[in-house]
Amino acid sequence: MNQHQSPSLARVIGPVTATAIVIGTIIGSGVFKKPATIAPQVPYFGLVAAVWIVGGLLVILGALAYAEVAVLFPRTGGNYVFLTEAYGRLAGFLWGWVDFWIIRSASIAALATIFAESLGEVISNRAFQRAVGLASGSELGPWSQRSLTVGTLLGLGLVNIRGVRLGGGLQVLLTLIKMASLVAIAVLPFFFLSPESAQPPGGTRPQWENLQPVWPTDWRSVSLAGLGSAMLGVYWAYHGWMNLAPVAGEIRQPQRNLPLALLTGVGIIVALYLSVNLAYYLSASGEEMAELTQPKPNLPEARFGQEMPRTVAALFALRLLGSLGMAAISAAIMCSVFGSLNGNILVGPRLLFAMGQDGLAPRWLCYIHPRWRTPSTSIAVLVLWASLQVLIVAILTDQGILHAGKSAFDRLTDFAMFGALLFETLAVLAVFRFRHRLPHAERPYRCPGYPWVPIIYAAVAAFVLVMTLRQEPAEAQAGLSFIAVGAMVYMIWLDRAGSSVGPQPHEQPAQSGSE
Repeated sequence: MNQHQSPSLARVIGPVTATAIVIGTIIGSGVFKKPATIAPQVPYFGLVAAVWIVGGLLVILGALAYAEVAVLFPRTGGNYVFLTEAYGRLAGFLWGWVDFWIIRSASIAALATIFAESLGEVISNRAFQRAVGLASGSELGPWSQRSLTVGTLLGLGLVNIRGVRLGGGLQVLLTLIKMASLVAIAVLPFFFLSPESAQPPGGTRPQWENLQPVWPTDWRSVSLAGLGSAMLGVYWAYHGWMNLAPVAGEIRQPQRNLPLALLTGVGIIVALYLSVNLAYYLSASGEEMAELTQPKPNLPEARFGQEMPRTVAALFALRLLGSLGMAAISAAIMCSVFGSLNGNILVGPRLLFAMGQDGLAPRWLCYIHPRWRTPSTSIAVLVLWASLQVLIVAILTDQGILHAGKSAFDRLTDFAMFGALLFETLAVLAVFRFRHRLPHAERPYRCPGYPWVPIIYAAVAAFVLVMTLRQEPAEAQAGLSFIAVGAMVYMIWLDRAGSSVGPQPHEQPAQSGSE
């Protein structure tokens, strides 16, 4: 590289790492926790499976259309680039505004908190303490967990500043671990289903009867609002499937590897989620899963005292493997969340980088480390903001300002979920804008089933948005209000720059080939 030439992001992400980013950023804590909130809304296994399938099909339809948009503009920034090119600078800025301040940063803070809490559960598990020789009653105190949370964020930030190869390699390893844990959950019940098989260490044999009732005898008993709420939970578990696009500028042969990684990753996720939910229902009935959402679950496992299962995955492990199994599942959740956390820290800063380049955020955010060729400043800013959120929530909780009940981080992410789905749907629908505006642009990949694929995706997404307004009106209204504040900031501060700042929307797509 010429010493006077500015460094650029390197295209070093191959198809395996790209697929690992898709899988790793989707699978977090949702598949371990959301089934408990879905069970009371949809008390029929057949409908539960249908909801997960519909959610997966929604993501696949979105990915089929989204891949064409991503291949057309394989540049760093993802949705920010697509929305700016399709609808103008305001749309791109509003996505970046919501994503940085709430969606990405609060999700990173929440994932790091769940990681520390899961480690605390492993350490405090009495069977684990006996197995490794820890003193009985050992546990991580509140501030020890918070210090671990911030330390984890800072450590992963340094790893990703050090180089995208290092961060991507770690992502592949963590994705393999979390996939192995989900496969283990999926197959474990089948070792104990037969009456001739050995008795499970946990003492409770899985049984097909737990799947009953499969379908309602009277469909009038099925609540549309309940199905909508279940879809919200499923959508959260699938959320993050677009996280590959922000690093498109660092993917080798993006015209080939972008759609390949998107569709492969999403397909694997759908198969894993369905298999894991079948395993859950073989080990516990829907009524027992719903019981976990109550403040004081009335389950036989109460004899374990502080080791009462808090998630469907923990109940599954306790039934089949006993108390030590709960420690194992906490470790699995910990690894899964760690992988999702690393993926978000790898992907998230690229949005700030792109906005800094375009003048819609401070210019110093597009600084590239001259040696490691990573957006080091953007990574540091996002990690520090997420760490600050952890500390702010901790102080507010200790002062009694935040009360028990709904998690503060869940509340923050719920506020932004309405806006996230809104903007993500607009990004998928951008395929129509580009087909009309750029009819002769080179398209190595074209959405199959166009225009019906994006239309069906938009219709289902609209249903989820309406259900959000009905079921979570406060969160939806807060999300819309935050978007309105962002629009005011843009008009007062940034719109003055007009067309003189940064690359303009509606430019011809970059035909980058393999570079």
